[in-house]
Amino acid sequence: MLLHLSIENFVLIRKLDISFSDGFSAITGETGAGKSILVGALGLILGQRADTQVLMDKSRKCIVEGTFALTGYGLEPWFESNDIDFEAHSIFRREINTQGKSRAFLNDSPVSLSLVKEIGDRLVDIHSQHQTLALNDSDFQMAVVDNMAGHQALLLDYSGLFQEYKHHQQQLQDYTERENKSVADRDYFEFQYHELESANLNTGEQETIEQELKVLDHAEEIKSRLFNASQYLAGGENPIISRISEVNTILLQAARFHPAVNELQRRFESCFIEIKDISNELEQIETHVHFDEGQAAQLRERLNLLYHLEQKHQVKSIEELIALQQSLSDQLLGIASIASRIAELAHIMSETENKLNELAEELSKNRHKAKPLIEKDMHALLASLALPDARFYIDLQSTAQLLPRGMDKIDILFNANKGGEMRAVAKVASGGELSRLMLALKSLLNQKGFLPTVIFDEIDNGVSGEIAGKVGAIMQRMSQTMQVIAITHLPQIAGKAHHHYLAYKATEKDLTISSLKMLNNDERVEEVARLLSNETITEAAKATAKELLSN
Repeated sequence: MLLHLSIENFVLIRKLDISFSDGFSAITGETGAGKSILVGALGLILGQRADTQVLMDKSRKCIVEGTFALTGYGLEPWFESNDIDFEAHSIFRREINTQGKSRAFLNDSPVSLSLVKEIGDRLVDIHSQHQTLALNDSDFQMAVVDNMAGHQALLLDYSGLFQEYKHHQQQLQDYTERENKSVADRDYFEFQYHELESANLNTGEQETIEQELKVLDHAEEIKSRLFNASQYLAGGENPIISRISEVNTILLQAARFHPAVNELQRRFESCFIEIKDISNELEQIETHVHFDEGQAAQLRERLNLLYHLEQKHQVKSIEELIALQQSLSDQLLGIASIASRIAELAHIMSETENKLNELAEELSKNRHKAKPLIEKDMHALLASLALPDARFYIDLQSTAQLLPRGMDKIDILFNANKGGEMRAVAKVASGGELSRLMLALKSLLNQKGFLPTVIFDEIDNGVSGEIAGKVGAIMQRMSQTMQVIAITHLPQIAGKAHHHYLAYKATEKDLTISSLKMLNNDERVEEVARLLSNETITEAAKATAKELLSN
């Protein structure tokens, strides 16, 4: 329930602090006095968007703050799940700076606008003339039936499961499209992969083959030169190794008498040993080097294959070919997994669809059970609003399609006149009839404790006289279980209110300011009399005002 509203620097309101009580409150005032500005300010703290156009003084920020009594509405779990401190009297605050940027707070904790709207939708129902158009909306119509059926937990289960179903449906569509596209890709990838796989590629293979071919192609030259080198070192009449051995013997003899020669001799002997090893290895290499035409042909064929694959795939090494082969393997595995995922999703969707069908059937049963009760209550309410011949019918039709709220379609049919054809409300109801029809629905919904507060923003369009009094009576009855605030221009409605506020304009330093004040008994008589009069408030108007207020 709304307890207090504080507005600063908003449209025509410089600063306003006003308290509200439970029961039925009416707000009246001349056209343009700012009655609906209050609704706009309240909408800000309930999550509506705004910009710098709402700033009265463009150099200062706008602050709107509302205090709500929340005890008894079962909102504690919501606060806990969103990690916000719950307070019996919670404060909603919205600030809009000079650049049009806004911040929202709940009990001094910064919160997102979407979060504010989520909790705001559970606190206040702001009903304007424009909202009457919701009567034509099938979602609104179904929401009415669902609220009266009282199966919110069941509907929540269905909605959550339906969202999962739609998500899986979208995934299945995506995977199916990918599978269709991958059919041609798969054949191409498989050909490329098998070509590389059959090549049996090995890291470093190309360099090894190139080196082996170089040796084979120059085998005769290598063999000849190694033979000549071996002859110089160890063959012929006067080989180098023999002469070096003689030098080593001479140095050994001299080393006995001179320490420096001893050191040189050891170094020379090391070189002598190394040269003998080199000579032996040269002989071994020369022995094994020979030209093998068959081996060379095989190596050249293998190398040509590697060159061909590198050129075909526009890479420069075997390592890149191996990486490409792995990539193709991964893509083929991915394509194979698509079919597996499609089968998995199809199974999940089948199970989910079965569960949704069960829940939808239960929802449908509840709706059909609530339907005659709603129609009966609506006929009674419409009769009390001077529509005794009105007929109200809920046309529920089962479908084979899963919809966001089940498998039912709805159409509310209405006719205000006896014997008239029942048709969709938009086609048969006048403005005044739509207003009374919506008021009757709101009254019916709120008998179930639909929301703590409902605000009617001049929904009495097309209503006057005796009917206006009946509308006021309905609002008064509604206020027995909830807080009702009505912005109205009808004295019959204002006279039914427990509390009466006046919206008015004043001029301060050539600036028009809107404000709001609560009226005492004498002031209420004057205001109701004004609503009854044309220009001059007569004594007869005052007498009628007193009579309206006394009733």
